[in-house]
Amino acid sequence: MTAAARPARRYALLLALWDSDYARKVYGGYHNVFVSAFGTGGAGERWDCFRVIAGEFPAAEDLATYDGFVVSGSPHDAHGDEPWIRRLCALVRTLHAMGKRVLGVCFGHQLLCRALGGRVGRARGGWDVGVRTVTFAPGLMDQGRGRGLGFLAGVGSEFPRSAAIVEVHRDEVWELPPGATVLASSEKTRVEAFAVGDTALGVQGHPEYTADILLNLVDRLTSQGDIGARAGEEARRKAAEAGGGPDRAFWTGLCRNFLSGAGGGGVVVSSTRPVTEVAGGGCFAGTAPMVQLASAAPASIS
Repeated sequence: MTAAARPARRYALLLALWDSDYARKVYGGYHNVFVSAFGTGGAGERWDCFRVIAGEFPAAEDLATYDGFVVSGSPHDAHGDEPWIRRLCALVRTLHAMGKRVLGVCFGHQLLCRALGGRVGRARGGWDVGVRTVTFAPGLMDQGRGRGLGFLAGVGSEFPRSAAIVEVHRDEVWELPPGATVLASSEKTRVEAFAVGDTALGVQGHPEYTADILLNLVDRLTSQGDIGARAGEEARRKAAEAGGGPDRAFWTGLCRNFLSGAGGGGVVVSSTRPVTEVAGGGCFAGTAPMVQLASAAPASIS
């Protein structure tokens, strides 16, 4: 790609899951959910979509052309040993070494931790499903200035004390990777968000999820027996008690600040975003070139 042809911003969405019938019918697939949440809608912005769960990865020679990468959630375990998960860990390590921005959501949050040298595993408190309020670390802005977390400046003079987010997970971060800073925690999960400098951000919850996606997922988890009927009812109750639902505008704005490298000017709080150009034929082009990485050895988890 020539400099003249390169879009103003180019991002890669690494989807570690298949589209649910609901997401496909209502949103046209999870790729639209992510791009509408994290895209700015700016002219020339491009999102390339790769279904990494199917072995579809960006080409090694194209990595330098991307401004940022997003690793999605997944029904699979970030501590698993499937070949595509090991390969994704290797890719994340490569991107980190290149200084590329990587945002991990849920499974992506855990995989980012694992790839950078932390430890993840089953949540000691079991499943967390619903809308949960997480608490931000005290003095976060001061910590951010000292640890190179420039994207935090985009929220203004100080972080809010807390914010609600959709949670759907049964795994969690056990130990942070070297150099990481805990940004948020909750009574259920010790590491709800972490960052390593300005190039790695993990969020355990789902900033991209809307309330209707959560409720549909609760129904599916209940019908499949992944969570019990009582847990399903509790999740629906918590979602109803959340009033306006998760603080989606805050979370998506924070993620956009991170991906764009914004360090000021305030979080963009509008949660209604046009879907920008999405390449990849509905996020499964099938013929996309694969990354070949010499460092594709399994990440060790004990």
